[in-house]
Amino acid sequence: MIDAHQHFWTLARGDYGWLSPDESVLYRDFAPDDLAPLIERAGITRTVVVQAAPTLDETRYLLGVAEGSSFVAGVVGWVDLAGAEVEASLDLLASHALFRGVRPMVQDIADDDWMLGRALTPGLKALGERNLSFDALVLPRHLPRLHRLMERHPDLRVVIDHAAKPEIAAGHFDAWAEEIARLARETPVLCKLSGLVTEAARAWQASDLRPYVAHLLECFGTDRLLWGSDWPVVELAGGFARWRETSLLLLEELGDTERAAILGGNAARFYRLDPC
Repeated sequence: MIDAHQHFWTLARGDYGWLSPDESVLYRDFAPDDLAPLIERAGITRTVVVQAAPTLDETRYLLGVAEGSSFVAGVVGWVDLAGAEVEASLDLLASHALFRGVRPMVQDIADDDWMLGRALTPGLKALGERNLSFDALVLPRHLPRLHRLMERHPDLRVVIDHAAKPEIAAGHFDAWAEEIARLARETPVLCKLSGLVTEAARAWQASDLRPYVAHLLECFGTDRLLWGSDWPVVELAGGFARWRETSLLLLEELGDTERAAILGGNAARFYRLDPC
């Protein structure tokens, strides 16, 4: 089993602009030794670590951490996709055996149309040529734009992080559901079953998540969903173990083969992870 979305960070590195002392649960260092007992209890043997800062330095840091870890099987980093040096940066990172793709932090970019800018075309083309993935950290309002991006780059290997963060606490469903369904129907994108609990009310229950998970299963099936913990961010909303247990509950009606695909097989295929 694979955790397809987790993070590490070291505060002293200083490039986590979104992380402040106000986030008391998260405002400390998180390292492999902190995650190891959690995944061991869950029966997870491998993980994919995902960037948390929009810098090359952080990507190099994650690759170094991954090298020293017994369970990190892939790294999703960051490059300036609109930069003049994007191809050189990708080539340098791709020389590392664990580098698997990039994640621009679209949700934090002021221009909602950023991903459609022509300046990104060479970088996106370079991703495809190197068989690297694109993690789409988007919000519901970005989904129509992501659809247009896929029309331009149909061969780009894309996975939507955190199901585009539907506004569960506010009870917003229909608009998100329509756009997710259109993307799933008309493009080859995959989607991560992750990050939902931090979008739910503080006292969330499995019943709050069930309609969203059911819709994702209906849209993407069991061969295009990847389970992720979003650790340590998940500690803001009940923690790793509770999200894992809830996920298994929400997937309990699936057969063993279908559940195994979501809990590991699809991540191994999408991120091209080496066999254990």
